[in-house]
Amino acid sequence: MYYLINPPFSVLREFLLQMKELRAIEDKKFAQRHPSPIFFRKDPAYFYGYVYFRQVRDKTLKRGYFQKSLVLISKLPYIHFFHTVLKQIAPEYFEKNEPYLEAACNDVDRWPAPVPGKTLHLPIMGVVMKVRIPTCHDKPGTTQIVQLTQQGDTLISVILPTVHEVDLFRCFCPVFLHSQMLWELVLLGEPLVVMAPSPSESSETVLALVNCISPLKYFSDFRPYFTIHDSEFKEYTTRTQAPPSVILGVTNPFFAKTLQHWPHIIRIGDLKPAGEIPKQVKVKKLKNLKTLDSKPGVYTSYKPYLNRDEEIIKQLQKGVQQKRPSEAQSVILRRYFLELTQSFIIPLERYVASLMPLQKSISPWKSPPQLRQFLPEEFMKTLEKTGPQLTSRIKGDWIGLYRHFLKSPNFDGWFKTRRKEMTQKLEALHLEALCEEDLLLWTQKHTEVETVDLVLKLKNKLLQADRERLPVKPDTMEKLRTHIDAIILALPEDLQGILLKTGTT
Repeated sequence: MYYLINPPFSVLREFLLQMKELRAIEDKKFAQRHPSPIFFRKDPAYFYGYVYFRQVRDKTLKRGYFQKSLVLISKLPYIHFFHTVLKQIAPEYFEKNEPYLEAACNDVDRWPAPVPGKTLHLPIMGVVMKVRIPTCHDKPGTTQIVQLTQQGDTLISVILPTVHEVDLFRCFCPVFLHSQMLWELVLLGEPLVVMAPSPSESSETVLALVNCISPLKYFSDFRPYFTIHDSEFKEYTTRTQAPPSVILGVTNPFFAKTLQHWPHIIRIGDLKPAGEIPKQVKVKKLKNLKTLDSKPGVYTSYKPYLNRDEEIIKQLQKGVQQKRPSEAQSVILRRYFLELTQSFIIPLERYVASLMPLQKSISPWKSPPQLRQFLPEEFMKTLEKTGPQLTSRIKGDWIGLYRHFLKSPNFDGWFKTRRKEMTQKLEALHLEALCEEDLLLWTQKHTEVETVDLVLKLKNKLLQADRERLPVKPDTMEKLRTHIDAIILALPEDLQGILLKTGTT
């Protein structure tokens, strides 16, 4: 007997590749059971650009400064995480140039896949970051990293409690008296412009606005830093048509003139450090906004549907007086927005759930039943007894807010997503109903042609379940494969050969 003490490199490489494939399969299964929240998923139509900007005084240059940026581009909306990565590597990169960046890229290349729900330890140039990507099963508003003392945690340099959230209070601080009105504008997908003195401040404010309606996803477009070089510049600045549903962040004074026709404009000054708060201003008329030097404030003629919640304002003002940290203020503001959004969406969720057919109406021998149609007026009638008044202390014209929302891109995107999820649930229940049947007994009462047709349909069901990640029970797929194999083995050998080559079981 011989033992392979030092295997050839090709054998070792093949083994490592197989292990990597097995881990990828397990990660995929884990991700199917723990998907990320809808508002946190990547959008195939967009990339996110994360920038670290450096400006160094240099008298030899015409402008007097040498400017350089390091830009990280990703499909993933992990705002806080990627900004932290840039802060770790950009300063050294500016000193050591490409070799340092190449080494950092090699570290990143060895990172595991970003699987929701798993705590990851990510080394980057001598620093180890501990992060966790949230799942849709996480309780909203809770810290994503559980602070446990584990063996090996002594090597952790950076622990990120969140991978995506911005400093919400710091961004809303200049206009926090109008936070609730801004929540309404974002919820309704209204055209919004943020005019700020710097790209970082415009970007952070736009991202904070988009984030304020979570766990709802903002389905319209948003541009944290929009410039005159963007391809949509002419479309957004034209006065021949109404502005689209988009949130823009701008810094160029030119936009103060060209975007004056937009219905809602937020003008912010320099974002203050934690513990400081700028003087709060009233809502102003758009005609008073002429240049970027106009006073900070919210310029709009919008009349909110809901009465302003004075309690949250007093709570935040008290926090400023007591010099409460910005992180703590952000937690309070985020919880407030979360409760407001949940109060608004729960009646919609309850009504949409009633559109689902009863499980007893699902027959294994018929196509899955269709969802009932969403009827706005029928939904409105449910609000009298099961509306947001059950969970929110805020008074106002909730009915008017719902009517406006039902016409918005956010409702359209939300309902399409829910309808897809519910349709997939029906498909999964139909698949499970099939598995509970004695399919082999069924084939004995039917012709070979009908049996072959059943096998092909069952194989298509398997492919569909895998392709669409249907929410089926763990053992359902295996049951169905067993049924298919048993049916095929009961057929003549010539048919067995054909069916075994058709698709996969």
